[in-house]
Amino acid sequence: MKNITILHTANEFIAKGDYESFLAYCTADTKWVFIGERILHGKEEVRAYLKEFYQEPPVFDVEKSIEEGDFVMVTGEIRLRNKDGKYDHFDYCDIWRFEDGKMAELKAFVIEKQGLPLPSSE
Repeated sequence: MKNITILHTANEFIAKGDYESFLAYCTADTKWVFIGERILHGKEEVRAYLKEFYQEPPVFDVEKSIEEGDFVMVTGEIRLRNKDGKYDHFDYCDIWRFEDGKMAELKAFVIEKQGLPLPSSE
């Protein structure tokens, strides 16, 4: 199975809130780097992160997926329900590194959409 297919299959479990099935697609020593925010080491830290931030499954809109060798890059938008019950919107670019068909490392660039006005054409 191609790495890009593995990633999309694993993310289907995230969308259903089945985080344990998702984690089965990760290596035991998986490393997640959220640029400028935090680094998670191993499945236990990832499990705790998912429990904290994905109390309700996120909504993903994938724009583009590119696979090259052991790497898959995905861009898109993610929406997460906040404590007030409203959705926060983020743009993201994830770069995944695979080892033996499992997700070994994530480098994630996640930027919250602030509802900024578009630049004027003046």
